[in-house]
Amino acid sequence: MVCITEDMIKQLQTSMDEIAEPLRKTFQNVHQGYRTETLVRFLKARDGSVSKAHKMLVDCLNWRIDNEIDQILAKPIVPTDFYRGVRDTQLVGMSGYTREGLPVVAVGVGLSTYDKASIHYYIQSHIQMNEYRDRMILPSASKKFGRYIGTCVKVLDMTGLKLSALNQIKLLTAISTIDDLNYPEKTDTYYIVNAPYIFSACWKVVRPLLQERTKKKVQVLSGSGKDELLKIMDYASLPHFCKREGSGSSKHSRNGTNDNCFSFDHAFHQQLYDYTKQQALALEAVAPSKEGSVHVTLPEPDPDDAKIAETIESTFQRIGEKNGICQSFHEIKINGD
Repeated sequence: MVCITEDMIKQLQTSMDEIAEPLRKTFQNVHQGYRTETLVRFLKARDGSVSKAHKMLVDCLNWRIDNEIDQILAKPIVPTDFYRGVRDTQLVGMSGYTREGLPVVAVGVGLSTYDKASIHYYIQSHIQMNEYRDRMILPSASKKFGRYIGTCVKVLDMTGLKLSALNQIKLLTAISTIDDLNYPEKTDTYYIVNAPYIFSACWKVVRPLLQERTKKKVQVLSGSGKDELLKIMDYASLPHFCKREGSGSSKHSRNGTNDNCFSFDHAFHQQLYDYTKQQALALEAVAPSKEGSVHVTLPEPDPDDAKIAETIESTFQRIGEKNGICQSFHEIKINGD
């Protein structure tokens, strides 16, 4: 892994001082007062190349302006029942914090179906969670713990993993590319849990294709991963699918609150949705907004990433044919975010 030096940071800082005013404004939403730490993230994503990091960051800022990302938290997905359907089929949530203060993001890789809305709504929802994390969750955690916290940990639940959903490729590739290009180095560690037997064969093929810095972030845990995860977080912060062995767990905790962090009724999603509605009301007072999904420009995936995706698809189709199993592995494509 490349060591980011003070000289690299200063060079990138100097070049960023020359960007135009519109880019400066959206850059504030990106760095949230932690400018140096943000420059380090982009430098890491480009292996210490100042010129490549500068281009990546400027491209990111232009993407934000072109797609009005600064306003996306003022565009709730409505009506509420429709948004509930999005949440029921795009299984992502936040279950708590590690003892070091990093947010714990849970992802239901195997059971997400993405079949209740168009691709645009799922991408809008994903970006909203990214922006809420970066603008609200991480700055709040930094203040609470008295130090900069700019990353999260992700717990990926492989329960029900099937790769028959090849129609999800476009969406999943778009989401991972958006994260790679615009939210780099935001994940400290990926913990993979509840992995089925087929996973070991899949992982042997996928692992060599990943970038070295990404490989070091991935930990495949035994079973639900509860024992290992309890070393870095309290029981209350465990995702619901880790709280007991086997598939799934109780939807409600002992105190009667919703324990399923994927659910729209979970505290995290309620807070996020309330925030978007409040922001929408504030924006409405200035300019009326239109209902409907936000159409974000989908970036072209990096040629290397596209090649990896093609290799994964062909490899696991062969494995499926050999074993008589219709499985696919696209849902767990991990990129360097």
